[in-house]
Amino acid sequence: MANILIVDDEVGIRELLFEILSDEGHDIVLAENAAAARIARNAARPDLVLLDIWMPDTDGITLLKEWSANGQLTMPVVMMSGHGTIDTAVEATRIGAIDYLEKPIGLQKLLAAVKRGLQRPAAPGAPSPLTLAAFTRSVPLRELQRLVQQVAVTSRVLLLRIGAGSLAELAARSFQAKGAPWLDLSTVSPPLDVNQLQACQGGVLFVPELSRLARTQQKNLAFALERLERYDLRLVVATDHTLDALVREGWEESLVARLFEVSLAPPSIADVRDDLPELASQLLLHLVEAGEVPRRQFSTGALNTLRAQPWSGGYNELRAAVKSLALGTLEEEIGIADVRRLLIPSTEGHVGVSLDQPLREAREAFERLYFEHHLRLEGSNMTRLAEKSGLERTHLYRKLKQLGLQAGRRSEEN
Repeated sequence: MANILIVDDEVGIRELLFEILSDEGHDIVLAENAAAARIARNAARPDLVLLDIWMPDTDGITLLKEWSANGQLTMPVVMMSGHGTIDTAVEATRIGAIDYLEKPIGLQKLLAAVKRGLQRPAAPGAPSPLTLAAFTRSVPLRELQRLVQQVAVTSRVLLLRIGAGSLAELAARSFQAKGAPWLDLSTVSPPLDVNQLQACQGGVLFVPELSRLARTQQKNLAFALERLERYDLRLVVATDHTLDALVREGWEESLVARLFEVSLAPPSIADVRDDLPELASQLLLHLVEAGEVPRRQFSTGALNTLRAQPWSGGYNELRAAVKSLALGTLEEEIGIADVRRLLIPSTEGHVGVSLDQPLREAREAFERLYFEHHLRLEGSNMTRLAEKSGLERTHLYRKLKQLGLQAGRRSEEN
């Protein structure tokens, strides 16, 4: 039979539902609040969740939003409430709940809802990308999400003023409707055409750093900007440059002025350092749910070690590090030693770049350090690495092979 998670802060209701559904032959896991529900959902991987709306720590609607945002809403959820309204039921259904039960819950209604839920096919495909909605316990990220949503109501274009440790992609993903297409314009070098825009209809076009765009890519951006409404597109661009600085670099002033009409300054990872354990944990959960890494979890010590790192490369560097840590350990728990081995390599026995070496050897040592750093920083995205290093792609692959480094060949538009 099925594995069912029951989440309710009232012990009497938990016990009643436990007895009824156990008698039906189901395996039951109980959680008294949202914190316990998160742990139980990750450990038990339930086939169905019965989720109370009104709970003392985090309400059920917020928890449902969190699961939806971080790709964990892979099981049917039936909401329960003794104080529900039609609006609440509609919102829960919009987020992803399959049913809504009013308390006191009748036996036949309960069994019918459970039966319908268990008959639903599993959600196909990989989970949606992470958005700000996944981080319900971070005040700065919740505020950023509200700001992004506020802008989305009235504008199709958003500029993010960023610095080191940028969370630009996470903010941009929150400008995107669930399941909508996504295209990173910095990965498109040939001239953009209407067929590509039509394929992205209803989605988001993204530029992680305006100053890195080549002249042809600037023309692509201008081409897309003129057609946002026609193809129901949104555009999110990020930069650490001012308007005047971009113009001095040769950008068309009218284009830059349009991009700077609506802008936000999202916090950096340094600004939300206390929330970094949640960021890392949610990233790991998302990678597990997507099937990209084995089932892993961080120890408290590992999370504290991650929090102490600078993360100048921002969200992309953190995501790449989390994935590397999950793939680089055979144990289910990622510990302090794993983090230190990846992020704080020992210098003992390491030659480094010595000025006493022959020029050829010193140059090779420096190149290896340079590309190791930027591979991690860009999450092995070869398009971005080619742009940053100024090397043509074929030359870049050849160089990495000579240095004994692994070149990434994954899809670079996602």
